[in-house]
Amino acid sequence: MTLHLLKLCVGCESISDLKDWIEENRLHHHRMGRVYEQTHTTRMLPRKCADLLDGGSLYWVIKGQVSCRQPLLDIRPFTDAGGIGRCHLVLDSAVIPVEPRPCRPFQGWRYLQPSDAPRDLNSEHDGLAQMPEALRRELAELGLL
Repeated sequence: MTLHLLKLCVGCESISDLKDWIEENRLHHHRMGRVYEQTHTTRMLPRKCADLLDGGSLYWVIKGQVSCRQPLLDIRPFTDAGGIGRCHLVLDSAVIPVEPRPCRPFQGWRYLQPSDAPRDLNSEHDGLAQMPEALRRELAELGLL
């Protein structure tokens, strides 16, 4: 059964900030002669890995709203230099905007059922997908989306 993760995107002000960070990281790896693979490091290993890897995505909360998602490709546990167990969430580099939805701050991640996940913004939601992100954010904050 597919399951998603919900996580705060700390330090990002917008989806474009997240995309810029991904591109900077990709370019850095390229300059260093390394193959680029986008990962996000977490302290804990999700217990429901099989469900997450069955078509799941990482949904990013940006400035108090679920704003976008990235499909999960793999989950790799490892031990860091300090001997602490951690986990790399391997992500598809495609950042997919979703219908904005308010979300309160939390620590770590939360599991998200597919039925509770916001829909992708695409041609199905023509006007909303074409709207600037800042306007979508503001309308969602006002409860108009």
